[in-house]
Amino acid sequence: MTYENTLDFARQLDADDSLRSFRNRFYIPQRNGTDLVYLCGNSLGLQPKSARAALDQELTTWQQLGVEGWFDKPEGAEQNWLGYHNTCKGALGQVVGADPAEVCPMNALTVNLHLLLASFYRPGQNGTSASGKPKYKILTIKGDFPSDQYALETHLQHHGLTTANALVEVAPRPADGLIHTTDIQAAIAEHADELALVWMSGLNYYTGQVYNMAALAEAARRHNVPIGLDLAHALGNVPLRLHDWGVDFATWCSYKYLNGGPGAVSGIFIHEKHHDQNRAGGALPRLAGWWGYREDRRFEMSPGFLPAAGADGWQLSTPNIMALALHRTALAITAEAGMTALRQKSERLTGFLEHILAPFDDIQRLTPDDPNQRGCQLSLLVRRNGKALFSYLTEQGIIGDWREPDCIRLAPVPLYNTFEDVWRVGEALRGFFSTGRQAFLGE
Repeated sequence: MTYENTLDFARQLDADDSLRSFRNRFYIPQRNGTDLVYLCGNSLGLQPKSARAALDQELTTWQQLGVEGWFDKPEGAEQNWLGYHNTCKGALGQVVGADPAEVCPMNALTVNLHLLLASFYRPGQNGTSASGKPKYKILTIKGDFPSDQYALETHLQHHGLTTANALVEVAPRPADGLIHTTDIQAAIAEHADELALVWMSGLNYYTGQVYNMAALAEAARRHNVPIGLDLAHALGNVPLRLHDWGVDFATWCSYKYLNGGPGAVSGIFIHEKHHDQNRAGGALPRLAGWWGYREDRRFEMSPGFLPAAGADGWQLSTPNIMALALHRTALAITAEAGMTALRQKSERLTGFLEHILAPFDDIQRLTPDDPNQRGCQLSLLVRRNGKALFSYLTEQGIIGDWREPDCIRLAPVPLYNTFEDVWRVGEALRGFFSTGRQAFLGE
C-alpha cells in the first residue's frame, strides 16, 4: 500500500475497514471525555463490553445454585461449570492452529511453563547423543522475558545443573539488535548432540520480532529435540499453526491481544503426538492435580493418577470460573473476526505507523521492516532522553509502553485501533519535536 500522511487518508482507510465495527465492542479509555489513543494492547488489552454480562451470568449461577452450579445451570445460562473450559477450546484451537483436544485454558503462563518443563525437560532421558552421552542442555534466546529466564534457571538447578554449563543462549547480532532465525537454526544444529530441549518466545516482547516458528520447529524435529514456545506476545497477534508446524508444546497469556482482563487465564498446547506415548512408562510424566484426572472417574477420589485425554490431562486445580467467563467472551470476539482478517488489517496499521514514523531521525525502529517478521508492535529506540518523549505522548493522550533504558513500544491492535489513532501519533511527534527539541536533546 502507498500511504499518505494525512487525516483524510487515515479516515478513508477507517471507512473502508471491514473490521471497523469491532471497535464498538470494546471500552476505549477516555480522558476528559475524549478517547485516548490506546496503543498498549501488547501489555493489557481493552475490556470487551460483553465482559460484565459474562461475569454477571456466573455470579447469578453461584447465587441461585451454589455448589450445584457445577452440575446444573439456571435459566438463560449456556453451560454448567464442570465442563466450562470445554466451551473455550474450539475458538482457542482456531486461534493457535490446533485441534481442540490439543489445547486447554488453565492457570497462569509461568505456572504452565513449570508444568510443561516438568514433562518435556528431562535431562538424561530425552535421548542420548551420537556419542552415547545423555542430552541435558536447553537452548533459548538471550534476553527472553524474565519469567522464562527464571523458570529455565530454576529447572536446571532442580536437576543439579547451572546456566553456565547447561543453558545455550542465542544472542542478538550487534549490527541490528535482532536474533536471526538462521542463527537459532545454526545453534540447534551445533548443539544438537547435547540438547534436551529448545524453549523460546515465538515473538520477542522487547523488539517485536516474530521468529519463523515453522522453520525452528522443523530444525528441532530434524535433530530429534523437543521444542516449546512462549506465545504471550504472539497469540491473537499473528497467525499460528502449532499442529501443522509440529511444535511439541506451548503456553501463553490471554490478557494482551486476547483481551481477557488483568491476570487472565493462560492456556497450553500439547501436540497430539504426545497424547499417547507408545513407550514403557505410558503417558508423559507430569506434576499432577485432581482436575487433570480422567473426568469420568474424577469423583471416585481414587489413588493413582490417570490423566484425562489430551491437553486436559495437565490441569491441576478446580478452574477459576470467573476468569474462564471473561476468557470465553473475549476469545469469541477474536475468533469471530478471524486471524486472517486481523492479520491483514494489522499489516496495514503497522505499515501506516512505520510510514508516520519515517521522518523522525531521532527515532530508530528496532522491530524488523519485513512485515513477516513483526506483529502489531513497533519498538522504537529513542536516541536521547526517550522518557521525556514517552511522557509527552502520554500527556497528549497516546498510551504506549516504556521499557528501560530507551525503548517505547507502540502496538496498534486491529480489533479496536484505527488508522486515525496512528495518524495522531505523528501529529503528537511533530508537536514534540517542534516545541521541545532543545530539552529533548539536552541542549
